[in-house]
Amino acid sequence: MASTYRTRFAPSPTGKMHPGHARTALVTWLQARKHAGQIVMRIEDIDRPRVLSGSADAICRDHEWLGLDWDEGPVFQSSHDEAYERALRRLEAAGMVYPCTCSRKDIAAIASAPHGDDGLRYPGTCRSGVTQPGKPPALRFVFKEPTPGFEDALCGTYPEGWTGGDFVLRRADGIWAYQLAVVVDDAEAGITEVIRGEDLLSSTPRQIALYRALGYPVPRFAHVGLVVDGDGARLASRHRATSIASLRESGRSPEDVIGELACSLGLTATTAPIRAEELLPSFELVHISRSSVTWNPKG
Repeated sequence: MASTYRTRFAPSPTGKMHPGHARTALVTWLQARKHAGQIVMRIEDIDRPRVLSGSADAICRDHEWLGLDWDEGPVFQSSHDEAYERALRRLEAAGMVYPCTCSRKDIAAIASAPHGDDGLRYPGTCRSGVTQPGKPPALRFVFKEPTPGFEDALCGTYPEGWTGGDFVLRRADGIWAYQLAVVVDDAEAGITEVIRGEDLLSSTPRQIALYRALGYPVPRFAHVGLVVDGDGARLASRHRATSIASLRESGRSPEDVIGELACSLGLTATTAPIRAEELLPSFELVHISRSSVTWNPKG
């Protein structure tokens, strides 16, 4: 590990904190504390229409209740518009950005649109000029082949070329895309390792390309297996998933919840109650379970 280890919690305030968020946050906290590192609490609220009032405060309270503290923040992406604008200007000056008037429906309707490991790829329709003049454009990044591969601390080798297609940096409605915002924020915060859910694995090559294009050092990455419901669907804050708040309100203790999360990660043999700090002596990131788990809490 680097002499100064830095990572982050990065919840989106679009709903309540659920066990999937908490499971990844526990891994993040353990890895940072194991290496005497620092954690930044960053609230990812750039998609303002989806933000729920009070959600950010509630998510912070849930982290605190579980014993998952942080060292800096909370900081809010919504206050970083100028930083994103500077990064966009640098990419434009390097010839890596172009306007695009294609909607998702337009792309899906293109029979020849290529597919990759991450699904439908944008075929570069507007690279030589917008196809619908007068329509407000999104701004896309020229994602050159072969697209980056990388070595994930948990998922192993992600080969070159598995993720492709020029991607959006700023939407047509002016909202910054996740890919640009997260790279700028992590770089400016000096993040050395990104720990997040496996659903974001295919985003990583895009972000590595942006790090390199902007001259930023590329952090390490570790993608944690997901928590799913009984139907196999990923738990998400915008869905009716069991929330940490509801577990607390039902009389569960923080140690109860940490015990179940720890067992699901393979850190303990049983779901017996335990505090997060009690897991530190034996914790090693590479030893955690890499599988997705079904959340089925004890009564």
